[in-house]
Amino acid sequence: MTGTDAAPAIRTAVVGYGLSGSVFHAPLIVADGNYSLDVIATSDAGRQAAASGSFPGVRTVPDGDAVLNRADELDLVVLGTPPATHYPLAKAALEAGLDVVVDKPFTVTSEQGEELIALATGLGRVLTVFHNRRWDGDFLTLRKLLAVEAVGKVTRFESRFERWSPIIAKAWKARATAADGGGALFDLGSHLIDQALQLFGPATVTHAELRARRSDERADDDVFLVLRHHSGVLSHLSMNMLCAQQAPRFRVLGSVGGFTKHGVDPQEPYIVAGGSPLDEEYGVEAPEWAGLLGRDGHLDALPTERGAYPEFYRLLAEKLLDGGASSPAPLPVDPADAVEGLRLIEEARHVARKTTP
Repeated sequence: MTGTDAAPAIRTAVVGYGLSGSVFHAPLIVADGNYSLDVIATSDAGRQAAASGSFPGVRTVPDGDAVLNRADELDLVVLGTPPATHYPLAKAALEAGLDVVVDKPFTVTSEQGEELIALATGLGRVLTVFHNRRWDGDFLTLRKLLAVEAVGKVTRFESRFERWSPIIAKAWKARATAADGGGALFDLGSHLIDQALQLFGPATVTHAELRARRSDERADDDVFLVLRHHSGVLSHLSMNMLCAQQAPRFRVLGSVGGFTKHGVDPQEPYIVAGGSPLDEEYGVEAPEWAGLLGRDGHLDALPTERGAYPEFYRLLAEKLLDGGASSPAPLPVDPADAVEGLRLIEEARHVARKTTP
């Protein structure tokens, strides 16, 4: 795979080939001509075989250390590994002279995130966080309607990720405590908090409920948070892995109307089913999932914007090919935003400890 005529391809390694590496990072990287996918690291023999089958010619290695041993042949490392590994792997990659993408949650503490940002700045490296759900189609739709004040002054924002997953399928998730980055608050909550901050600005946690409903859950799988934004908006954020009947993905209430949206963004299941980010159908949501805008009795269907996860890597390529850390081009995600999300996660745990019997 070659880059553009103006610049060589960004030589890339993906570390971790679970859902993150196989469904999000590798397909998006291969679909963008500014990158070459050179190495995939996974210790699982079955995943190595799957990676080789999906991306012929890509070298597979067993772990992040094997990637760093080839640092002089690479430009970028993408970390799609369990959260507790993010800090040491990102630190080692930065010190090896590589630019780094870290999946969410960025790290397991805000302090670790701050340390990585300072290290990247000192070394002149690019560091960013894969908050891909900034490019969910429903979120893009919501940003657009809020920009034109379609519901008036927003008073309450409800946002949910609810799933029926009574069995913890991934071994590392079954073992992980909150200190390891396990649980729904780190997993789904990182996205919900980031989206709320993007829409309504800085916030504090005024209420938090954290529960472990599944017998083998070691962290939390049923979480409810209330954020009070400095802008005056209240965000009600719910994440639940044992939810048999799911509420709207979004509900926004404002002074002149509201917006309600069911369903989840289709980009992930489309790739899982074998589609490509280059397909015309990629990111396009079925019309029957359109959100409803207005007031009861006066509701209009609002078609969903096309989802755009490839935008993350497009923006990152602009940054890297324009001089990297010295370029004025914006990062796709400022890691400081991810640190602010981690601070709210820490605040939520503190609030929950004070209020939960």
